[in-house]
Amino acid sequence: MMPEKNAKAPKKKRERPPPTKKVAMPEQDPLVRNKNFQEVALGYTEEQALEEANKCLQCRNPKCIGGCPVEVDIKDFIALIREKKFMEAALKIKETNSLPAVCGRVCPQETQCEQPCIYGIRNEPIAIGRLERFVADYARAHGEPIPKLPPKNGKKVGVIGSGPASLTCAGDLVKLGYEVTIFEAFHKPGGVLAYGIPQFRLPKEIVMAEVEYLEKLGVEIKFNHVIGKIRTVLELMNDDGYDAIFLGTGAGAPNFMRIPGMNLVTVFSANEFLTRVNLMKAYEFPEYDTPFRIGNRVAVIGGGNVAMDAARTSLRLGAEHVQIVYRRSRTELPARLEEVHHAEEEGVEFRLLTNPTEIIGNEKGEVIGMQCIKMELGEPDESGRRRPIPIEGSEFIVDVDMVVVAIGNSPNPIIPQTTPGLEVSKWGTITINEESGMTSLPGVFAGGDIVTGAATVISAAGAGKQAARGIHKYLTGE
Repeated sequence: MMPEKNAKAPKKKRERPPPTKKVAMPEQDPLVRNKNFQEVALGYTEEQALEEANKCLQCRNPKCIGGCPVEVDIKDFIALIREKKFMEAALKIKETNSLPAVCGRVCPQETQCEQPCIYGIRNEPIAIGRLERFVADYARAHGEPIPKLPPKNGKKVGVIGSGPASLTCAGDLVKLGYEVTIFEAFHKPGGVLAYGIPQFRLPKEIVMAEVEYLEKLGVEIKFNHVIGKIRTVLELMNDDGYDAIFLGTGAGAPNFMRIPGMNLVTVFSANEFLTRVNLMKAYEFPEYDTPFRIGNRVAVIGGGNVAMDAARTSLRLGAEHVQIVYRRSRTELPARLEEVHHAEEEGVEFRLLTNPTEIIGNEKGEVIGMQCIKMELGEPDESGRRRPIPIEGSEFIVDVDMVVVAIGNSPNPIIPQTTPGLEVSKWGTITINEESGMTSLPGVFAGGDIVTGAATVISAAGAGKQAARGIHKYLTGE
């Protein structure tokens, strides 16, 4: 049978290019870095940053901005990178984010700004966090200018604590003309950024540079000021003339398991362990005479980022064997995938579906073992994760000589206990108006871990931004 004269040949289907991946982040070799405290990720070069930025679609309606708790204008700062205007890109970020070098390193971009990225529908999303880090580091190295600020408006705001929520709140307020004073209990600024996150993930010089930038903007910081002891919140307002107060004291009281052996001398909270290593510079012994005696066989209980930090720090301090003990499966690990990957690369063992039931000690009170029970997963609980259920008769002993407990923190009660009328929840967190960030006391605002319980750096920064907006509306009568 002859084909019809006008029959059209079928169109050849256009082949789509294969999905692209993010430009890889240069890193130290795992077997080298697990013995030092230098930063793991080395940062993009200019060429790598341009390659990554040039993939951005510059969407007319960018979805990525909606995923950023501090409202960074992602489209515009990437556009400036594409034009090689790196300093301008850094200033664009600093319009809304006071901590870009920090957020570019520790923010979980994969579940926030990068998750709704349109380019990421078929490809790996644009590496927004890596680009943010690049321009922040570029600006710091090339002497970023101080933006022009409005004249002072005559209003004073006191900020309690100097963690990410407080630093963000202070940065936003000083840009609006307020006189801002931060009261920090420790001798160094940064809160959890200084004492909780290891040097190899967030160098302390980076934190100090971000804080010094805020000081150049006019933020004053008073150290060794434990509010609730030196002064109360109400004294700051009634006697010292502060027109508003922001409470950003975080969640620094560690949680422990209710099992025998938690009081043994070689059982540590991750909070104490990381504070001694980070803030007291144990990682720089003998230059700093503050050593930490690490065990040979360390077990870290928990599966979040803090647990990963404690495990990876233990390796670097010289532990021969380090294991994460977590009661759920790998799928439920709350830590960032990147942190889990780095821990495994460096030699941390993961003992999953395992829950400690007793820490075993000797006559000196030192850990010599840990009894555990195997777990299986049942139906999801209130967190949405499958509930771990003990398997009867599956107990066994793990050979360890040091235990680090990383199962979360609770708020320190000193502010609520010394502030009459301040409403708190049954968990000890401060209750706020969700829209304004104001507490039950007029003019007193709060945000970050003191409100939500332990969460991420960027969520705390977002809360600080929300509170700054609420404070501004409150003090201007809006």
